[in-house]
Amino acid sequence: MPLSAPSAFLYALLLHGVLGFIDTVVNHELLAKLPARRAAAEEEGLHAAREFIFACLFASIAWFAWHGALVWWIAALLLGEVLVTARDVVVEGEIRVLPVSERVLHLLLFMNLGALVVLGAFTLGEWHVGEVMLIRVDHGWASWVLTAMAVGAFGWAVRDGRAALRLARKAA
Repeated sequence: MPLSAPSAFLYALLLHGVLGFIDTVVNHELLAKLPARRAAAEEEGLHAAREFIFACLFASIAWFAWHGALVWWIAALLLGEVLVTARDVVVEGEIRVLPVSERVLHLLLFMNLGALVVLGAFTLGEWHVGEVMLIRVDHGWASWVLTAMAVGAFGWAVRDGRAALRLARKAA
């Protein structure tokens, strides 16, 4: 049986959460130690924005289907992520040399982000038809994992946002 667009979108979102967690912990924290680098203030701010966007996306998809004009909330989150990622690529290239492992992981994240946008477009196209309503859904274990990812991403967004402010003050 073929996978529906909403289901494929859900699995791509879960994969992105796992890959993003690995990138954040291994590359940004353990290897680059970004929260301690003065030059990383803007990068940390971008990471905080990305983590906040994903916290909203994980929480929004975990238990709800967004129908009618409400699909624009999800579309705005996806567009925001694309814009933050585009700026982050430039900033990272200006302040540090990325190790091969991080470049490979970023390539996987970029490919998955492309899949998220395409699958999101199909999903939102299905959801856009009809009246405006927020429908409660239960994706089983995936709803609980997305909820945990939302909490984790929000916590990390706060942490990185505070680091960005602290680093900006130090640099000034």
